[in-house]
Amino acid sequence: MTANEQDVLAAVGPRLRALRQERGTTLTALSETTGISVSTLSRLESGQRKATLELLLPLARAYRVPLDELVGAPHTGDPRIYARPIKHSSGQTILPLSRGSAGLQAFKHLIPAGPVQTPEPRTHEGYEWLYVLSGRLRVVLGEHDIELPAGEAAEFDTRVPHWFGSATGEAVEFLSIFGSQGERMHVRARPRRTGPASG
Repeated sequence: MTANEQDVLAAVGPRLRALRQERGTTLTALSETTGISVSTLSRLESGQRKATLELLLPLARAYRVPLDELVGAPHTGDPRIYARPIKHSSGQTILPLSRGSAGLQAFKHLIPAGPVQTPEPRTHEGYEWLYVLSGRLRVVLGEHDIELPAGEAAEFDTRVPHWFGSATGEAVEFLSIFGSQGERMHVRARPRRTGPASG
């Protein structure tokens, strides 16, 4: 076994522990799902038990991830993104569309139909670009309250208090690109004029 292969196997345990904690699953629950004993799972995560295909296959099925993701195998040119949906307490579902956590990150947001929610603006470092695919998206940005129909985009500094949700209570789908280091796109939406546009 090469040194690189040994490094890959040594990283499996911490990766399994991080994945389980990310999913909010206990060793007991995982044991019931996979049929692998709690002690074996614990030793596997701590690196005291060697990862084998017999152990990794049921874990990959339980977590619903490709086997190569569990072992950290290098990408082989497969262009597909295996998105793990993120559910918010508001009911919104966010699908990551990009790999890794560095640089610009792309997401698809799905806001289900329901009561129009009260804005709760928040701030954080970064820059964000939105593009509405369907429905009407309400964007509260600082003192501005903007409604974006399908096909319109907005770009803003996320250090400005902001919030977005359905403008009408109907379902909304939109794309977002976020840069934590202030990377910018090149489209900016401004509040819609109430009067005729000036030439």
